[in-house]
Amino acid sequence: MTPTEALHQHQQLCDELHALSLEENSFLQQHRRAPGPELADSKRQLLERLDAVLGALRTAPKGALGEPSLRQALDATRARVLQILQLERENEQLLLRVSLGAHRVAAPAP
Repeated sequence: MTPTEALHQHQQLCDELHALSLEENSFLQQHRRAPGPELADSKRQLLERLDAVLGALRTAPKGALGEPSLRQALDATRARVLQILQLERENEQLLLRVSLGAHRVAAPAP
């Protein structure tokens, strides 16, 4: 796999992971409960594929990723990864709120 192919595959997987994170976010906001195991399984499969592509990117020659066209694609991919991380952080906070709200016991009135 060439560095260009690996980078484009990486971009595609990042886009799929971003869409899945958005889906999880909207589910958490709408239903106020943790999503089912299907979503976690989908995310796990995407992350396994992402690991394989990252392995291909790590074996790419360092000079190959310095080309201007690849540099732009790499910058776009980094921006997408940052979006995913921010969205995942928000999802973790929503999930924490949902899980704490389910176990909260009403305090007796004084």
